[in-house]
Amino acid sequence: MANTKRELFLKRRMRVRNKLRSVNAGRLRLSVHRSSKNISVQLIDDVNGVTVASASSLEKDLGVVGKNNIEAAKVVGVAIAERAKKAGVEAAYFDRGGFLFHGKIKALADAAREAGLKI
Repeated sequence: MANTKRELFLKRRMRVRNKLRSVNAGRLRLSVHRSSKNISVQLIDDVNGVTVASASSLEKDLGVVGKNNIEAAKVVGVAIAERAKKAGVEAAYFDRGGFLFHGKIKALADAAREAGLKI
């Protein structure tokens, strides 16, 4: 068992992404990235290869610049749901990458659901 944390993360990310692609063909992907200082999310159209909408805790108008806590994740989740509605997107599939669905990632997903995005 010589797997490093990074190798385990990459294996988990590919497992999640490949399973979601096979199940949710044709839907947009809500991709989340969490660093040690910020959290960001993108709504991606994989067919055309374009980002439809995005939100991040780095945006000054959200008021959570440089924060990476559950409250910041909730604000970012609400922002991406509003931007998705503005872009005409009703539903997407949630790509958590290699991150566990717990804490900040779960808070972001729940906030986006409550704001009206079907995940």
